[in-house]
Amino acid sequence: MKDFETWRCQQIKIINDGLDRVLRRLDLAREDLEPLGEAMRYSLLGGGKRLRPLLALAAAEAVGGKARTALPLALAVEMVHAYSLIHDDLPAMDDDDLRRGRPTCHKVFGEGTAILAGDALLTLAFASLTGPDPGRAGQATAWLARGAGAGGMVGGQVLDLALERRPGPVTAGEVRTMERLKTGALMAAALAGGACLAGGGPADLSRLWRLGLDLGLAFQIRDDLLNLSGDPALTGKAVGSDAARGKVTLPALLGPAAAEKEMKTLNRKIMRATQAFQDRGRRLAGLIAALDGRQG
Repeated sequence: MKDFETWRCQQIKIINDGLDRVLRRLDLAREDLEPLGEAMRYSLLGGGKRLRPLLALAAAEAVGGKARTALPLALAVEMVHAYSLIHDDLPAMDDDDLRRGRPTCHKVFGEGTAILAGDALLTLAFASLTGPDPGRAGQATAWLARGAGAGGMVGGQVLDLALERRPGPVTAGEVRTMERLKTGALMAAALAGGACLAGGGPADLSRLWRLGLDLGLAFQIRDDLLNLSGDPALTGKAVGSDAARGKVTLPALLGPAAAEKEMKTLNRKIMRATQAFQDRGRRLAGLIAALDGRQG
């Protein structure tokens, strides 16, 4: 465990330094562009567990490569994640005031600048995903586009809005599908894309994609349980907001006990899947174990 924590802290520093470097290369020195740069920096560098980039780096190791080979994908996926959070928090979406223990981007910079900061981070993600091997970089870009786009995260967000507005009953199966897309697809893209840059074969990439979809569902169940009874100081978000908005979640549909049981079953399935990578997958297994017990 100590070895894993040392690795995790080292990689987070590398990730944060890389994100800062990418932002510094932007030409936003003009006075009228400064608010955009500030909003991007506020959202991208304002904390967070860096889970998705860590998944990319761990996946690179799991297929026998070096973590650093997956860094371009790791940085790109975190930029996509930051953009998605900015847009998720907007009044037209989840209408949240708090993110990572701070006011949300639109509360600080206004809705217009927040929307454009999200747009800029999304495009910057794909612009920065380059590497010494153009073939692998192109393939990794395709994995990221698959996870982030209409067939992945954005599609899941659309389903989320549709289920929230539906007057009739919603099934647990519909919620699982939505969560696998909304949360799981970007995790799947981080895993498959990171492994792709490290030279992973088709079977490994497919296995990691499926693992990511399951991981996203388990992660979201934990998030929804924490929204019911978590500590805002640990989660960095308001507690009870889902219930107040009548949001459809698995804990709301099944009850907290049944939802937690499903989450633990998923986590056991995911841990079994990591065994296919033997000792090379120990960082990945460590990440998943840490998520299983998280309180924020």
